Amino acid sequence: MAVYTEVSDEDLIAFVAEFDIGEVVACKGIAEGIENSNFLLTTETGSYILTLYEKRVKRKDLPFFLELMEHLAAAAVPCPTPLRGRDGECLRGLSGRPAAIVSFLEGMWARRVTPRHCAMLGEAMAGLHLAGADFRRVRANDFSVGAWRPLFEASAGRADEVQPGLARELAAELRKVESDWPREHGQDSPPMGIIHADLFPDNVFFRGGRLSGLIDFYFACTDFFAYDLAICLNAWCFEDERSFNITKARHMLSAYRKVRDLSAAELDALPLFARGAALRFLLTRLYDWLNKPADALVTPKNPLEYLEKLRFHRGVRGPGAYGLD
Repeated sequence: MAVYTEVSDEDLIAFVAEFDIGEVVACKGIAEGIENSNFLLTTETGSYILTLYEKRVKRKDLPFFLELMEHLAAAAVPCPTPLRGRDGECLRGLSGRPAAIVSFLEGMWARRVTPRHCAMLGEAMAGLHLAGADFRRVRANDFSVGAWRPLFEASAGRADEVQPGLARELAAELRKVESDWPREHGQDSPPMGIIHADLFPDNVFFRGGRLSGLIDFYFACTDFFAYDLAICLNAWCFEDERSFNITKARHMLSAYRKVRDLSAAELDALPLFARGAALRFLLTRLYDWLNKPADALVTPKNPLEYLEKLRFHRGVRGPGAYGLD
């Protein structure tokens, strides 16, 4: 179970008493998630999610995340809504960690992704991007292209333990992506705004044939909209044998464009963004794979899954490979 910080009954009761949600009925740790300690909290008024933010989440970023969820929920984006206590604050302390309570969203994530799931995701992602346009805060992407070289250098010496020749291949790929990555706010750069940056299948809920929730906003930031799409192409549109499913990609991108159209600059940059997104997750997974603590509660994910995806995008010459005209 991915619960890193235990909470005593006494501390929990005192914490919940600061909110107008009734007394605690039950509280159970949630296995999913690798960044924070999450609990399904049941009180006299219903179900909620209690999150204790662990060390990998910077406390200074928490107001951005919580206020963003409030803003998006008010704009009808299906995401959790942070609860404010009687003092008007969302964020407070519990068991030595920053903590917050958010609303509970009904639904399950898709264990077997279909083109219809991809279409619903594309539509919801476009709605999120539009709804964030008037959000007043900004946050740089901690895992954008500028962070990839330090990640690579931290793992390069042992990368060939995972696969022979991996260090050399990653070094060449990183040089290429760094040189071609568009400048932020450049004259011809793709448009930017609020993105989720972590819309993997387990962060998207479905219920009754519709998308019911987008969760886990703790990588959200200000970045290129098309980069968010590229992350999802990698996370949703490859089969278990790592072949690319162009039908899923077409459904995702077409549904997105019905809500928010893509500019020529975004279409041109999409292969590069997909390549960069694959490199980003390969590097973070590689680092975690090589630096797994002996007492780790979560098994690191295999970085080689993203090596195959990276190689696919390396051969793409235009958006047609993703099902677009």
